[in-house]
Amino acid sequence: MEEHEIKRWDIGSHLYELLPLRLKKELEFLKNFFDPYTHRIYLVGGAVRDLYRIYTKQVSPEEANITDIDIEVYSVEPHFFDELMKKIGAKGVGKSFFVYKFGSNIDIALPRIERKIGVGHKAFEVKLAYDEREASKRRDFCMNALMLNIYNCNLLDFWGGLDDILNRRIKIIDEEKFKEDSLRVLRGMQFAARFGYKIDKKSAEIMKKIDLDDLSKERIFWEFEKLFGAKYLHFGLYYLLCLKISEKILKISPKKYEFFKISKELAKKREKFQPHLKKFYFLYIFSKNLHRNPLFFLDRIGATNEYRKALSKQKFVPKNITDRFLVALSMLYPIRDWLGNYADEVKKRALMLGVWDRCFDGGVTPKQLIKEGYSGKELGIELRRRRLEIIRKRYKGRV
Repeated sequence: MEEHEIKRWDIGSHLYELLPLRLKKELEFLKNFFDPYTHRIYLVGGAVRDLYRIYTKQVSPEEANITDIDIEVYSVEPHFFDELMKKIGAKGVGKSFFVYKFGSNIDIALPRIERKIGVGHKAFEVKLAYDEREASKRRDFCMNALMLNIYNCNLLDFWGGLDDILNRRIKIIDEEKFKEDSLRVLRGMQFAARFGYKIDKKSAEIMKKIDLDDLSKERIFWEFEKLFGAKYLHFGLYYLLCLKISEKILKISPKKYEFFKISKELAKKREKFQPHLKKFYFLYIFSKNLHRNPLFFLDRIGATNEYRKALSKQKFVPKNITDRFLVALSMLYPIRDWLGNYADEVKKRALMLGVWDRCFDGGVTPKQLIKEGYSGKELGIELRRRRLEIIRKRYKGRV
């Protein structure tokens, strides 16, 4: 047995039992279906990684939220595999890749090896793999290359993925294979942010040198969105800068003091982030401390209109947050919808002022002004003017 090659039935059986009941039932169906043909069928990829994270109590089942799984089927030739997939009503999603969708959220595929033959993420030559170790080598990081046999629960770990998870470490399996898809650099960043893991020093050095110019904005945004919703945003920030992603994609290189200021704010204030705004705080805090309009970064990562809409009317946190400022701001939206609401005492004060979950109107309504003869654009201008006048008289501090 080569270094790192581990077969663990004792752990594997526990991991299998940790699967969500719905997915386990579908796997039992597949076990019975494939039983006459092969027992070399493995649960692979992120699900195995997350099952081990649950098993080692790094994360709860609810936090891991395993909703989909990937299955690799060995010892079945492609033409016969296609016939079997048709029998169970699985839908092919890539003929040359031998991948099928089945059930609620299961991908069933033949194992493959890939070789880069051109530019872009689709320029790969794909061949069928016959060996588990060979197939697992195409994965990006060691923690993502674990394989769990669904029949005997043998857990295969060819690259030290179990140790990496225990040590909260992200490490590249094979440098040459890794370089074939530059998106993997961004995946390393978002994994660090989601799990609170550190990237292995040698792996980070490799990742820094990879050109990211071939990535489409669509692929870039997929990975950034995972970063934005992550638990350990300060980890993501560190690798955004350390791996030179900020420099290559965002076209900006924050200074050291700026990094520490942003990192501190992301780490210390995360408990006050409102759940419905969670994915917008990173860009808000990043932009605020760099004195940039968030739209500057949204354009570079190809963000959706949802992000543009959420960030376009946001006001940055002023040095002195007065009652007058909060009430005036609530004319635009309730303070619960302001991305600066994580600042000290803001929620408490907004609740006292009655503007946490509703906009301030000062008792002045459009209906009243219409009776006075206002309409169209003039109506909006006068409505704002009168409400601001009430705020100036009632509250101290700047608007």
